[in-house]
Amino acid sequence: MEWEAPAIVLDVSPFGESDALAVVLTEAHGRHRGLVRGGSGRRGGAVWQQGNILAVRWLARLADQLGAFTAELAHPTAALALEDPLQLAVLVAACAVAAGALPEREPHPRAFHALMRLIARLPDTEAALAELVRWEVALLAELGYGLDLSRCAVTGATEGLAFVSPKSGRAVTAKGAEGWEHRLLRLPPFLLNPEAPAQAADWRDGLKLTGHFLARDAFGSHHQPLPAARISLYDRIAALAAADSPTPSHPANPSREP
Repeated sequence: MEWEAPAIVLDVSPFGESDALAVVLTEAHGRHRGLVRGGSGRRGGAVWQQGNILAVRWLARLADQLGAFTAELAHPTAALALEDPLQLAVLVAACAVAAGALPEREPHPRAFHALMRLIARLPDTEAALAELVRWEVALLAELGYGLDLSRCAVTGATEGLAFVSPKSGRAVTAKGAEGWEHRLLRLPPFLLNPEAPAQAADWRDGLKLTGHFLARDAFGSHHQPLPAARISLYDRIAALAAADSPTPSHPANPSREP
């Protein structure tokens, strides 16, 4: 069995002295694991980094075997992101979520292309943070846990949407949420309008929103916690939001219901 495809490196772990076990995401083959000879060595280690885009070849005697990867570097995402710690945190968080949430060897082309878009936006850190939240919304939908942000669950209105129910995943207007605001998740404007300006509080609330449903559904259904890299990114953005505002920040745990 053999295939070749562009791939995003999601995870790499040492295996033996110089080899590695790698997890990649491709358009047609989904999340796929394989052995990389020399993958943790001096030369291979520079290629097999989270977020890098590779031209990958997978080879195995039988389809259900682990198989082996060989690859050529197409885009050194990880090396470029090293120049900005926040960019790197976004990249690592996205890769960790994809590695943990997507089923193995099941194609999810929309998730693959959305992650490619996120990688393309990384040089603009603010745009990348908003893109990460949009990617997580798309990932939830791809996995069957889609949010309904089209109309208010209480009034049916399509304008003035400001919150999301942590139970149903449906949007609610400010009017429909009166008296219940403290029990709902804030819906940042950039999720409804890509042109809407966003700041740290909006990124924080977006990560809190998607983090709640990722933790409850995508990871919780498999009794797995939200990846540490994703929680760490939320904490970093929550700290930025707290520094920007004198008002109390949201709880640091994005998986906790309000």
